[in-house]
Amino acid sequence: MTDALDRVATRLGGLARRDVPLGHLTTYRVGGAADLFVTVTRASELRAVAHAVAAERVPTLVVGRGSNLLVADVGFRGLAVQLAGEFEAVAIDGTTVTAGGAASLPVVARQSAAAGVTGFEWAVGVPGSIGGAVRMNAGGHGSDMAASLTRVHVVDLATGEDGWVAADRLALSYRHSALGPTQVVAAAELHLATGDRATSEAEIAEIVRWRRTHQPGGQNAGSVFTNPPGDSAGRLIEAAGAKGLRVGSAHVSVKHANFIQADEGGSADDVWRLMQTVRATVRESAGVDLEPETRLVGFDAST
Repeated sequence: MTDALDRVATRLGGLARRDVPLGHLTTYRVGGAADLFVTVTRASELRAVAHAVAAERVPTLVVGRGSNLLVADVGFRGLAVQLAGEFEAVAIDGTTVTAGGAASLPVVARQSAAAGVTGFEWAVGVPGSIGGAVRMNAGGHGSDMAASLTRVHVVDLATGEDGWVAADRLALSYRHSALGPTQVVAAAELHLATGDRATSEAEIAEIVRWRRTHQPGGQNAGSVFTNPPGDSAGRLIEAAGAKGLRVGSAHVSVKHANFIQADEGGSADDVWRLMQTVRATVRESAGVDLEPETRLVGFDAST
């Protein structure tokens, strides 16, 4: 693997950096480093990365804005990729919004509202990227990406395939899509509706107020577990007595039981161990096996 990564680094030249810490790129702000890291700011660079990865078959990790990502303290043995630059652009034409994969969801929500289009206000409370939101069909406040997504521009780093894909081919469901780990969402197209700027901005303000009231700030990645059918992960965790539970440098939020907070300078492995403890506690208490919503990298998948 080291030889393959060396060849990728040679192919990419100054674009690639070695041993780059990933923790500060996530909202948990904990975790290890990537053996190789690239920040891609334009389409030509993304194509170069795809050619290098396809040729050398190295493991890849698309980082996004890191709002739903936990990387083990041992780090990632492969190439981590983050989009920036032109992939942060947002264009609005009537009720069609085209946003780069690195565009911030709150930015897209606010710009759409300011342009007088409605249907994406919910995204103001999700601190992720358009690409990450498509990958997990992110949602909140009664809506999700599937409600307005029409198509996405996907670049597959493993095969070099590059083109637009209709949303109905993504198998979007609750916190799920058919996108694979090597498929990068370079852009997404949304179809919204004509709205009223003042009404949309008032709705955005209310969403922001609600989230500040009901959800903790600090070092966390939002909801840790998906909600099981007909129930709430937060309710199950609290009913099991796990609210406030601590493992090392991580604890279950006392404000919302489906949030885990990481201490400053803490350990990603502590967060992961706490997740396993919470799952076991809820399993024993309610007979429900909670499924992680957080994307876990570098941990034992069998646990």
